[in-house]
Amino acid sequence: MRRSLMILCGLFVLLPASDLKAQSTAYLFAYFTGNRIEQEQIHFAVSNDGFNYSALNNNKPVIDSKTISSSGGVRDPHMLRSEDGKTFYMVVTDMASSKGWESNRALILMKSRDLINWTSNVINIQQKYEGQEDLKRVWAPQTIYDNEAGKYMVYWSMKHGEQHDIIYYAYANQDFTDLISEPVPLFIPRSPAFNIDGDIIKKDGVYFLFRKTGGADGSGIKVATTTSLTSGKWQENDRYLQPTKEEVEGSAIFKLNHSNSYIMMYDLFKAHSFQFSRSEDLQNFRVIDNEVKMDFKPRHGSVISLTKRELKALKRKW
Repeated sequence: MRRSLMILCGLFVLLPASDLKAQSTAYLFAYFTGNRIEQEQIHFAVSNDGFNYSALNNNKPVIDSKTISSSGGVRDPHMLRSEDGKTFYMVVTDMASSKGWESNRALILMKSRDLINWTSNVINIQQKYEGQEDLKRVWAPQTIYDNEAGKYMVYWSMKHGEQHDIIYYAYANQDFTDLISEPVPLFIPRSPAFNIDGDIIKKDGVYFLFRKTGGADGSGIKVATTTSLTSGKWQENDRYLQPTKEEVEGSAIFKLNHSNSYIMMYDLFKAHSFQFSRSEDLQNFRVIDNEVKMDFKPRHGSVISLTKRELKALKRKW
């Protein structure tokens, strides 16, 4: 299923990839806001420093979920800038939670050259692939570039029958309109447990996989590391990383511009709140709530860096 959103706006002037890091001075936060169908929409907010965010479009959706989804709602938007800096990819869960937490079978691939005009494609995993008859849900897709394969990897959590949720992956085609490989497990923990909301970031040649998991010792965010995404060789840290006693989910990591610090944000879903924490090593985090301000209440989302020109174009549009 392929649809285009025709929204008029001037295109960004594209920068060479080598210049993007130096010129990245702002941030874009994509998020959804709640479990009602009118809240399961893509929202944007921007920040100059990574701590203080202002919602665009008066905190109204920037894309109508009904125009891109098969369920009428979308959740968990994750954005990625392409390796050459010229394209933006976004993947979202195709789901309306009002239909049930085991109701969805699809994710959505989206692509843009300017963060304003997006094309979208629904990928129904159960319909596309054989052997998915007992599939219960397809949650929280994300994208990362796999240097070894030279392709963009989409990874997400799936639950089959009464089994635990497992993080799977498949590669996207060159146009980012479809998946071109069979879903296979990306990470299976040593101890059986559910694994959802996977989020991977690369630091110094090492991939850090953060995910929500649980067991007899409670639940929360743990991390596993590898130097090769598809080798199956993951080193697990058994310690929960969230620096709070509240229940959390939907963690997302981003690096602060021109800094060695990383931000891990997550949804305190039972406390109906959202929290930012900071780390230099991606292993030890401290809460920085007193440094963060938002004029909106987000749920699971993601943050990418922007140039001044991109920030200006987004503000001009919304």
